[in-house]
Amino acid sequence: MKKTWKEIWHFLWKDDSWESFIASAAIVLIVGKFILIPALGFMLGTQLPVVAVVSSSMDHGVLDFDQWWEQNQEDYREFGINKEEFKESKFSNGFKKGDAILSVGENFEDLELGDVIIFKTSARDDPIIHRIVKIGDDWVGTKGDNNLNQFSFEHRIPSENIIGVAKVRAPLLGWVKVGFLQLINKL
Repeated sequence: MKKTWKEIWHFLWKDDSWESFIASAAIVLIVGKFILIPALGFMLGTQLPVVAVVSSSMDHGVLDFDQWWEQNQEDYREFGINKEEFKESKFSNGFKKGDAILSVGENFEDLELGDVIIFKTSARDDPIIHRIVKIGDDWVGTKGDNNLNQFSFEHRIPSENIIGVAKVRAPLLGWVKVGFLQLINKL
């Protein structure tokens, strides 16, 4: 039995064959998907602790904050959000397609205007990550910073559809998922 385990170990981690590479990659993906991500989600209180940004809806382009605000201020003033409030919010400079976002579960009562949330909707299969622009008793309204208008499904997102609140951005790490989705024509 010990010899068999040594052979398996050698095949997975020392062998330079394509078969070994594929088997190792499959093990890493399976362990990550079914053990590490759920464990991280349990610790952070959310079912989706890591999200790959798959669209440019929160991208501010090459503009600095003041330039971006000058072009978009009317959208946020309609929601009662001024420049100072927006600038103090997390991700006030947006983020880009291909970034990875670490999210944390939060109580609905702790959400604030300007927070970036991950939520689910029946309008799309993938979760969406946008900024809170309205808060009701048991719902929020969101908007993507780079979108001209709110989508109809963003006007009243029920609290139970909120998956988490974005806390940390890791540039470029989401390109693994984005590249795969583009490869299989899902984006």
